[in-house]
Amino acid sequence: MEKGLALPQDCRDFLHSLRMRSKYALFLVFVVVVFVFIEKENKIISRVSDKLKQIPQSLVDANSTDPALALAENASLLSLSELDSAFTQLQSRLRNLSLQLGVEPAEEAEGEEEGQPPRPALAQPRRHVLLMATTRTGSSFVGEFFNQQGNIFYLFEPLWHIERTVSFEPGGANAAGSALVYRDVLKQLFLCDLYVLEHFISPLPEDHLTQYMFRRGSSRSLCEDPVCTPFVKKVFEKYHCKNRRCGPLNVTLAAEACRRKEHMALKAVRIRQLEFLQPLAEDPRLDLRVIQLVRDPRAVLASRMVAFAGKYETWKKWLAEGQDRLREEEVQRLRGNCESIRLSAELGLRQPAWLRGRYMLVRYEDVARRPLQKAREMYHFAGIPLTPQVEDWIQKNTQAARDSSGIYSTQKNSSEQFEKWRFSMPFKLAQVVQAACAPAMRLFGYKLVQDAASLTNRSVSLLEERGTFWVT
Repeated sequence: MEKGLALPQDCRDFLHSLRMRSKYALFLVFVVVVFVFIEKENKIISRVSDKLKQIPQSLVDANSTDPALALAENASLLSLSELDSAFTQLQSRLRNLSLQLGVEPAEEAEGEEEGQPPRPALAQPRRHVLLMATTRTGSSFVGEFFNQQGNIFYLFEPLWHIERTVSFEPGGANAAGSALVYRDVLKQLFLCDLYVLEHFISPLPEDHLTQYMFRRGSSRSLCEDPVCTPFVKKVFEKYHCKNRRCGPLNVTLAAEACRRKEHMALKAVRIRQLEFLQPLAEDPRLDLRVIQLVRDPRAVLASRMVAFAGKYETWKKWLAEGQDRLREEEVQRLRGNCESIRLSAELGLRQPAWLRGRYMLVRYEDVARRPLQKAREMYHFAGIPLTPQVEDWIQKNTQAARDSSGIYSTQKNSSEQFEKWRFSMPFKLAQVVQAACAPAMRLFGYKLVQDAASLTNRSVSLLEERGTFWVT
């Protein structure tokens, strides 16, 4: 009878297989449930972390208490805050490393839960642009390319105050010391710590108010709301805004405006050694872009002899009296200036790891001939979209009927401006510059002339055509 109830072998095999599949199915369901649970926990932690970013400010506003003390009452929240801070710092360092390796990190916008719209794309990284130049190279004009863009906080020669306050003898250790001071102040400015300038402004600001911020009117960000406070009668401001009347500069309001802007840019003619900027390029809080602007040294000298006439009396006397030789210290100073520019450019073009993707070399003459094209190239290098506002400014200010007066004028008939010096410079003066600056001139593509006729002949180009110098 038992044999009659026995199932065939095929049925027994089928039932055994079914039981095994059921076990695998249950195990798979368990894994899926665990995975979903972990994902939900991660999202909860992420949301709490995001909320933590808003807690400090709300606590300050509501209770006027130290947010760190408030968070300390809840150990779990404090740990999450520390983890979030550590993650943010690690993310910044990884991005900095990827830029040094020449790889742009991908920024993926993650979606929310299934069925929800995706999160908005991450904000554009904040760029810190340094226009590195020397006097009379057209840096005021090129600086306007960044000053005219509304989402950039631009400063015009803030290091002027340091040069006027801190005394350094040229050459040797003193030159290195001045470079370190300039670099450290520059870093603080890029971090929107404008209070660092107060130690160097004379007379010292009171309650963070000053009437002596150098060339304030050349920075739109310092002359627009809310930095432009109501005008105060009988208060003399040495460097006032150009198109509106403002009260003394409130450094606190300026620093807040700097933090609100998407990007930061400044121009400096007092940074000579590119190698001193390595700590800034490696600082994870900064995303540095260096644009080194150069110009034909013959044109630079011709311009300086007009703009800073008092400093070039020796040169003028030498030209007027027809002496055979110029004083050697004058020639050495000229040679030293050209060599510092050349050495910085050679370093940038070698693309060391810390500078890779962060350096661009621009000739003023190329900007003067093709201003809109060069502006687009500079903005592309900086990783900032160029706005129609800047393009309109370039169109209006490079087609002037004649150059505006003033040594810092930014209105040029640029296609004619860059070669005007050729027709007023004595040939023997050009010879001195060529002898002192030949290595730099060859590097930048400036042709040497052998006679006075070549210097003044419009059909003879003094420029070698070069491609874009910027590093990718």
